[in-house]
Amino acid sequence: MSDSPWSLLPAASANAQSLDNLYIFCWSLIAVGLVAAIGAQIYFMLKYKKPAHGHNKTSPLTHSGKLEFWWSAIPTVGFVILFAWGEIDYMKQVTPPADAIDVRITGQKWFWTAEYPDVPGAQLNNQLIVPVGRPMRLTMTSTDVIHSFFIPVFRLKKDVVPGRYTVMWFEAIKEGEYPLFCTEYCGDQHSGMIGKVLVVSADKYLEILKEAARLEFDPAKGDKTMADFGKRVYDARGCATCHSLDGSAKTGPSFKGVYGKTESIIGGSTITVEDNYIRESVLEPNAKVVQGFSPQMPSFAGQLDDKQITALIEFIKAQK
Repeated sequence: MSDSPWSLLPAASANAQSLDNLYIFCWSLIAVGLVAAIGAQIYFMLKYKKPAHGHNKTSPLTHSGKLEFWWSAIPTVGFVILFAWGEIDYMKQVTPPADAIDVRITGQKWFWTAEYPDVPGAQLNNQLIVPVGRPMRLTMTSTDVIHSFFIPVFRLKKDVVPGRYTVMWFEAIKEGEYPLFCTEYCGDQHSGMIGKVLVVSADKYLEILKEAARLEFDPAKGDKTMADFGKRVYDARGCATCHSLDGSAKTGPSFKGVYGKTESIIGGSTITVEDNYIRESVLEPNAKVVQGFSPQMPSFAGQLDDKQITALIEFIKAQK
């Protein structure tokens, strides 16, 4: 399957090329209709333009059944083709194969979480790992507001709604790294809700998921200190979405220079940012919210173990 010459993006899923072809066919029909209408208008303007002197008397208008039939029949054929083609592609797109790999997607302000039930403990933030040539079924929901899950190269977009599940499926056909967006305005950090889809071989797919499931201190990954391991936890769990390292405030406070700092919290009291407070903020983030920020952080209870939390604390300590 080759990329469409009309497309600015590769067709990286099994159904994408057919959707591109339907799009091109639709615009081709529009172009033909535009040329026919404008061409007929120009022709009649020239043929029946007012003469220099006086008026020419035209013959009486007569009814033409053949003309009426053809100007109705030809567009109808085009519309029927569009309907049938669109219906066939739509049914393919909403009917996942029985052997599709299941993935749970959760949208929240302002990142995506992907959980893989077939690999216990495997969870990725703002990243979707996909094996090439295998159908994937995404069951999606939101914890807060409406988001919209959009993978341009797969020609797929689906709203992700709190309190219900929506489903989409695809089969990636080209290895590579592709962007993932939220296309439903979901708050002031909406434009930063960007992830990536990584299409890899089947062996690499399992390797990445197993690594995600056992996120632990590993010198082979560059972990010389617990703070180094904490940086990998920070990256893997999507902390950068809400907590910067350069002092700039995002949805949550920056980690730069925060350790040991005294903060005012909602309710009027103060706290010192130390190990116990950071741990509590990871597991029960809305218990003590710093003034100037809203209680929007999700709990990471069950997602981070004690070693990972400790490593994250050491990483925060190192951000002077």
